[in-house]
Amino acid sequence: MQAREDRAGKPLRLPPWLRVKTGKREQSEDTHRLVERHGLRTVCSAARCPNVGECYACGTATFLILGGHCTRDCRFCAVPNGPPDPVDAEEPRRVAQAVRELDLRYAVVTSVTRDDLPDGGAGHFAATIAAIREHAPETAVEVLTPDFLGDKAALSVVLEAGPVVLNHNVETVRRLQKRVRPQADYERSLGVLRAAGERAPGIARKSGLMVGLGESDEEIREALEDLYQAGVSLVTIGQYLRPTVRHLAVDRYVPPEQFERYIEWGRAIGLRFVAAGPFVRSSYQAAEALAASKLRAE
Repeated sequence: MQAREDRAGKPLRLPPWLRVKTGKREQSEDTHRLVERHGLRTVCSAARCPNVGECYACGTATFLILGGHCTRDCRFCAVPNGPPDPVDAEEPRRVAQAVRELDLRYAVVTSVTRDDLPDGGAGHFAATIAAIREHAPETAVEVLTPDFLGDKAALSVVLEAGPVVLNHNVETVRRLQKRVRPQADYERSLGVLRAAGERAPGIARKSGLMVGLGESDEEIREALEDLYQAGVSLVTIGQYLRPTVRHLAVDRYVPPEQFERYIEWGRAIGLRFVAAGPFVRSSYQAAEALAASKLRAE
């Protein structure tokens, strides 16, 4: 991540609240070695997540399936765009073995976007969920999926495999979609979230937003309303941090007290759970988020 960003030609310095928790080095390295031994990828490393040290130290990771290159080229994301890798039929089994060895009670599985595949990779998601259920039957699985180009049949394949949470991020507010993720579509993403509820009414739906890309706070409030209307119950909001100088510059660093206001707004709208903070990411403390949302529903 870059320590300085340009906004209208002026440098932005990292504020004091942006200090990453690193976790215990030995435990972090143990998780990293296990993931490498199974020939797997994690979004923690691929997307340069600021929580990688903390999560690895706790023995958790978000598995990145379907290769290391994305068919899209979002301007905020560190995962490289390029020719997609061949689909590895053994990957679901290896993910499941890693989940068992890590003794995870909750696993998160995400992927690069694979617009080149007829089903967008939905079948591979389903196979991974099934493999985890076979090797670690007590482990709950959350999936963070692409939009499958709006293909509801592909979405159904994932839902029928039985994840406990379907997560799909809108990433930013409506106005900034084409600038931030030019190959995606805000309404299509909302449609995926609505369709998930129609096809699997019992599943929790989740989405996430970044701040610091040029949005206003009022636009954040409007996005929270849009997500609630789409049937989402869990939302994450975090600070955008520029991965490299080739990516979009940071427009602002949102202070912690404003993140608290986002939480208040979301709860007032009716969302069951909103996690908001500088280092909050889509799968950060995912199990705790689901448990908290269930408590609020009771």
